[in-house]
Amino acid sequence: MRRVLLVVCLAVCLLVNPAHASQLAIIVLNTLSWGGGHPPSDWLIKVVHGKPEIAVCTETDGSCLHLKATKSSYGLEHSIDLNPQETRYLTWRWKVTELPAGGDFRRAATDDQAAQVLVAFADRRVLTYIWDTTAPKGTAQLASSIPFVHIFAVVCESGAGDANRWISESRDVAADYQSAYGRPAPQIKGLRLQINSQHTGSSAESYFGEVAFRSSLQ
Repeated sequence: MRRVLLVVCLAVCLLVNPAHASQLAIIVLNTLSWGGGHPPSDWLIKVVHGKPEIAVCTETDGSCLHLKATKSSYGLEHSIDLNPQETRYLTWRWKVTELPAGGDFRRAATDDQAAQVLVAFADRRVLTYIWDTTAPKGTAQLASSIPFVHIFAVVCESGAGDANRWISESRDVAADYQSAYGRPAPQIKGLRLQINSQHTGSSAESYFGEVAFRSSLQ
């Protein structure tokens, strides 16, 4: 996680609810349109270690992204350019079917997660929302000891209690940034979906459904 560099370039789909013109949804991930089951060119695969295992899957409630890590670390990146005061709510669906054994982001030697959603800002600061093996749900703290690398982690889910089932999440990224860094959030510039298992030498598996930024929660 500490080695993540968010570099991305592409466009996103802007949807406006005609019944509520002020309610915007920027859909960043929707794998239904991924022809051939592979990431389109506007998604970049970034490998830190090992071999990525990426697939598109279909479940009862829609298309999804499937990530598998075997002693590896990689992610998929997408560039965006959003004002967090206008589309402040990040929403996503995820499912974890295998957690990295002994994973705990609070120690460098065990810093593996089955699933992460990272949001990069114009000042190169990052928020990462994680499903951790060990760190308790609700834990929120800096997740990098490297100088000039600012990553703040929020544990949204922990352990295997909710494994093998889809979980819907929503976060106010503007408020989370303010709480983490003590200043108003600048422009959002990128999003990354990540999986890690190289530090623990184990395996991890996760799935992502739709990921979007919204002006309000329905």
